[in-house]
Amino acid sequence: MSTAGFVAALLADDGGARWPAGVPRRLDAVLASMPAPARAGVRGAACAVDAYALARTGRPLAALDPEEREALVTGLAARPRLAPLFDLVKVPVLLAAGTERMLAHRPPAGRGAGMPQARPPLAFAPPQDPPLDCTPAADWPARSTADVVVIGSGAGGAMAARVLARAGLRTVVLEEGDHHTTASFGRRTPLERFTDLYRDGGATVAAGRPPLLLPTGRAVGGTTLVNSGTCYRTPGHVRERWRAAFGFDLAAGFEAHLDEAERTLGVATQPLDVLGNNGLLTLAGAQRLGWRAAPLRRNAPGCMGSCQCVVGCPTGAKQSVQLSVLPDACAAGARIVTGARVRRILVEADRPGGPRAAGVSVRRPDGGDLEILSPLVVVAAGALQSPPLLRRSGLGTHPRLGRNLSVHPATSVAGRFAEPVTAWEGVLQSVGVEELHRGGILIEATATPPGMGSFVLPGVGRELRRELDAADRLATLGAMIADRPSGRVLGRDRTLLRYDLDPRDAGRLMTAVRAMGELLFAAGAREVLTGIPSAPRARSLTELSAVLEGVSARRLHLSAFHPTGTVAAGADAGRCPADGEGRLRGVHGVLVADGSLLPSCPEVNPQLSIMAAALGVAERAVAVG
Repeated sequence: MSTAGFVAALLADDGGARWPAGVPRRLDAVLASMPAPARAGVRGAACAVDAYALARTGRPLAALDPEEREALVTGLAARPRLAPLFDLVKVPVLLAAGTERMLAHRPPAGRGAGMPQARPPLAFAPPQDPPLDCTPAADWPARSTADVVVIGSGAGGAMAARVLARAGLRTVVLEEGDHHTTASFGRRTPLERFTDLYRDGGATVAAGRPPLLLPTGRAVGGTTLVNSGTCYRTPGHVRERWRAAFGFDLAAGFEAHLDEAERTLGVATQPLDVLGNNGLLTLAGAQRLGWRAAPLRRNAPGCMGSCQCVVGCPTGAKQSVQLSVLPDACAAGARIVTGARVRRILVEADRPGGPRAAGVSVRRPDGGDLEILSPLVVVAAGALQSPPLLRRSGLGTHPRLGRNLSVHPATSVAGRFAEPVTAWEGVLQSVGVEELHRGGILIEATATPPGMGSFVLPGVGRELRRELDAADRLATLGAMIADRPSGRVLGRDRTLLRYDLDPRDAGRLMTAVRAMGELLFAAGAREVLTGIPSAPRARSLTELSAVLEGVSARRLHLSAFHPTGTVAAGADAGRCPADGEGRLRGVHGVLVADGSLLPSCPEVNPQLSIMAAALGVAERAVAVG
């Protein structure tokens, strides 16, 4: 069915502007990239509202005049049980609306005054990417051999591949997604890239109370291609916990491995001149409160502040691993196969000494299969995909496989300022506020291209339209929580996620919302948008505190990032599916080298932690032959 009437009602389209007319078409493209349940949910909601309009007025939404649509949709959204559902449905609509509005308001040249650019404001062509040896799965031989196969090309897989290739091993990296160049990012709108670069169009959801949106990348470079570029070193107390409580042997060499990861990525503190107003306001608010805050360390030397990190950096400044690690691996002889979904790891079950890896079976995009025979397989498909792969391979018998899922539950708050902030001009994730970090709360100034952030603008109809029109005066903060591992990865052929927010972490989220509001008010915000459907605004800290008194974390719009822990490594064979050096228990020749092997929450953005762990796994594998 058409979503035109539903979109017109949500965005108060009265025909006065042209851009809303293009939103239904773009929304259809967004929905097409999503998994069937999410797609059906959005279309079902639109159909239900249309049916309600037909029952109440005798006409569908599209046939109502603007006043009638406004009355109907605001009446429905005012019902307490329906307000959270409207917020969920608004997410893809705002994705589409942000792009259409951006294109309509794009100035002919130069930087816009209050609206983002549909394409990055480059004064020169982006640099040519370092060469990669990439072959589509359709062109790879049906049967081949290698010394080692690495499944996944993200932070862990890339680092492992580089070590193994440099050691002289014939290394093949398998990536389910495609290879995208920096030049290609500059030719497409952020939304067009968004639907291509994320698994399930960014709509991966963990079922639970509340459900969590958990986006991950699927492309050469993995999630490093679409993350913020923030690079925190693993905190010392986390490394010590991993060593002492879990017997995670790799923690012993982490300092040196973190140094190498930082050197490889060109990590440095972000200069102030490109932070943008979102970051500068955050620093000002923190200074007035006496809170610890500073520009973040990032892997983006020469960042131009295009604010598009999460859809592929269009300038090539962000050193995601397809620009910084995989070129070195390929220079040492590694080869990358794209569009390659690994069906299963091949295992010789009757070998003397126990079962041993023998290679992989791969499904091509056209449905055909290929095999690569290899005595060593490195599993680096990510914490959400590695457990199902191991189950498909007959290697999923450990009772803790897929359990212990840790994420960073996250929520966002926005502050409205008297003057334009234009948060999307500058660094996407610019400043870290560490005042509450010891309590498990890390606040980061985070802005995105319109509609692509985790913050959902309040209201429907004219209220939502006013918020869109005034979005340039909003500054946004996000907070992520160091959680107790409370999730589980289920499934074999398709990943199913379950995550139930721990009560302690729910309390941390509520503390974080108040802290972000306090910081925004200190920076000069006139009001704070809470993200809570029943109480979307507060005009003072006192009012915000009163609002939060009667609200639980389940009423927040939550997302999550950085999944880890589902094939945890450690000394206890009953607790950890992999041993302390990343070797999968129960089979020879299978290593784990992604976020799944981290035994508990890293408490910071985990790219460096994953790269350091993978470096340790691969170096030890080379050392023992």
